[in-house]
Amino acid sequence: MILGDGQAFKMIRIGNVEIAGPLALAPMAGVTDAAFRALCRRAGADYTVTEMVSAKALVYGDKKTRELLRLAEGEHPAAVQIFGSEPEIMGEAASIARELSGADVVDINMGCPVGKVVKNGDGCALMREPRKARRVIEAAVREAGCPVTVKLRKGWDKGSVNAVDFGKLCEDAGASAVCVHGRTRTQLYSGAADWDIIREVKKAVSIPVFANGDIFSARDVLRVMQYTHCDGVAIGRGCFGNPWIFTAARAALAAKSADEDIPIGDIPNVDFMPSVRIRVDTALEQLHAAAEFKGQRVACLEARRFFAWYLKGVPHAGYFREQIVKISSLADAEAIAERIKRELK
Repeated sequence: MILGDGQAFKMIRIGNVEIAGPLALAPMAGVTDAAFRALCRRAGADYTVTEMVSAKALVYGDKKTRELLRLAEGEHPAAVQIFGSEPEIMGEAASIARELSGADVVDINMGCPVGKVVKNGDGCALMREPRKARRVIEAAVREAGCPVTVKLRKGWDKGSVNAVDFGKLCEDAGASAVCVHGRTRTQLYSGAADWDIIREVKKAVSIPVFANGDIFSARDVLRVMQYTHCDGVAIGRGCFGNPWIFTAARAALAAKSADEDIPIGDIPNVDFMPSVRIRVDTALEQLHAAAEFKGQRVACLEARRFFAWYLKGVPHAGYFREQIVKISSLADAEAIAERIKRELK
């Protein structure tokens, strides 16, 4: 597959699904809705994953949960992510998620560290119960009708680091790829992500491995791929208000591919942030797209958070961030956007 400036990049195969390049948008609740995923695809993401949805809610027919599975137009290859810990429910939910969304892959979240998730035995709690985790994966593989992947962490805590064995378990149970976040559950998102553990998982399995954690720049993409030998990179918090990280990463990958011997540090810094005008217009585009999917009221409530991300690092933007948290309509957002573009050139 030809990407970037014409250099060839390795295609990733998740089961029978082909992904043209290594850049994935990591699933994040309340962030990776269809509107934002579409922006990231346009910016250069090769693969996207929905927000995680509850398997029980899917099986019980919750309407709001099902709406989270809607893919953007032309959003392929893409995955839907489900979470839960009951094998029969997870199997049924995998089938429903695939049927409703038309996604190419079903991803199982076994890495979420949030208290309300793990207290029910879901998310990263399954890394403490590998036998149950195996049954969950096997049920999903049996029922999904498409490849199944697993998101996992380094382990539960520093005394129970089991990502390598867990990665092998996922492969043995039928998973077609894994995504490894280099922190334990007790770390949440603090401290540094351990890329060593990702490298060890990659050595231990034959299925594709995506690296996740502390990827905030194009050079981080190059560094983690070189260090861990991972197949792909799942970018999470590094894309907040910055879908252009995918554009920069593609350029960096193209530069490295053009000269395999060039040290990463010698590659020109391709990370960039566009003008304030472009950032604000992109935030508005995301808001309008979100409103089409979920209605103006909900979209505006959510925009109070993501709109401000687009102003990160902009001098004198504090006043406007205070105004953004009061957005209640598209007209409010458009008025604030015009003032920002006029006053923060």
